Amino acid sequence: MTNKLLYTLGIWKRNPSLSKHLAFLLKSDSWSKEELLEYQLKKCKDFLEFSYQHSAFYKTTFDDYNFKPSDFKDLKQLKELPAITKTTLIKYNGLIRSQYPFNKTFPALTSGTTGESLEFLKNEEWDSRNRAAMFRGYSWYGVHPADKNGYLWGYNTDPKQAVRIKWLDYLQNRFRIFSYSTKEIENFAKSLKGAKYLHGYSSMIYEVAKLVNRSDLKINHNLKMIKGTSEMVFDAYQEEVKEAFGLKILSEYGSAESGLIAFECPRGNMHIAVEHVVVEEEEGEILVTNLLSRSFPIIRYRLGDMVELAGKDFKCACGRAHPVILNIKGRVGVKIIGKTQEFPGRMIYTVIKNMSIEHGITLNYQARQHIKGIVDLYIEQNEEGSKFKLEKELKKYFENDIDFKIFYGKNLHNMEEKLNDFVTTIG
Repeated sequence: MTNKLLYTLGIWKRNPSLSKHLAFLLKSDSWSKEELLEYQLKKCKDFLEFSYQHSAFYKTTFDDYNFKPSDFKDLKQLKELPAITKTTLIKYNGLIRSQYPFNKTFPALTSGTTGESLEFLKNEEWDSRNRAAMFRGYSWYGVHPADKNGYLWGYNTDPKQAVRIKWLDYLQNRFRIFSYSTKEIENFAKSLKGAKYLHGYSSMIYEVAKLVNRSDLKINHNLKMIKGTSEMVFDAYQEEVKEAFGLKILSEYGSAESGLIAFECPRGNMHIAVEHVVVEEEEGEILVTNLLSRSFPIIRYRLGDMVELAGKDFKCACGRAHPVILNIKGRVGVKIIGKTQEFPGRMIYTVIKNMSIEHGITLNYQARQHIKGIVDLYIEQNEEGSKFKLEKELKKYFENDIDFKIFYGKNLHNMEEKLNDFVTTIG
């Protein structure tokens, strides 16, 4: 049985509506800005009316704020409603859930960086349309989801689960690494022959690229796409990945609860899937309304990221009219504790970014704080010649309120989970 036949049968069983949604998204991919906004407004109104009718939480909220979905005529009216957080979704979980008899739902569980566990149900259309948005992004690179692909997720796998996972991987024409030994890396590199795409944690892709380059492996591959997800893609990753695989890492942005928000086009811009989400920016923070989330409505959700949106007049060279996220700047709420004041955790990312832009020095890093006023800054590269410039940049942002201890030539990754750029045990 061919892989594409297995894919078709799998989609028919799990996501029967996916094909028609993908066909629609391939059509709307070339819509004008006006057509996209008209569709988004209509879908948003329908979604708000559904949420009011079937979710006790939103019926109460809308009534409390005198918000009438039937009168919804402008996306700006969303600002009349309060923003919600993951804590809200957990605390009022049962009330948020729609009391609507969906034909098919899937259980979803997410912990996120905060460690707060969130459980909810995804209706079939939500799940299918979200996958369709991802597959539309694949089509921009000439990739079919059933094509042979390598997967780097990074968790150590229980041997008892390995057989089941290998079977699931087989069904998806997928292969992965179960350990990061030299032999496993070599086998993985050989498996890339015939693969069309590589995806997973961006930090894991980077780590494997380093091992490939240091092992001087000769990889015969025809990759069309390398996709990083669940993490930021740092500039320091790209040179190593290009050397190993001939391509840069592109970004897919979203979460289980918000759905896929944006996908990077071949011209390097992250286009927002406005057919599925409404994105707002409030004091630099992203708020997402997931128009697909009928079984568990998500309205004006603080995802926890700081972003930079392109202006209304921005035009991508790819020709798509979908709005663009220019930059994901880091997490909201993570604090660096100084001697006399507090700083946003993303400020170290800003410093490292400036080192690249202003001095042409690309650094991969992890910052750790265990004591007030002191931060250990671990740098992967042996760029001790950059120390003076780095210290000068740090002082520009933190003055003398933080004492930075800088360590060069350090291994940052334990190869078992995501790589957090800032780790703190304070607070």
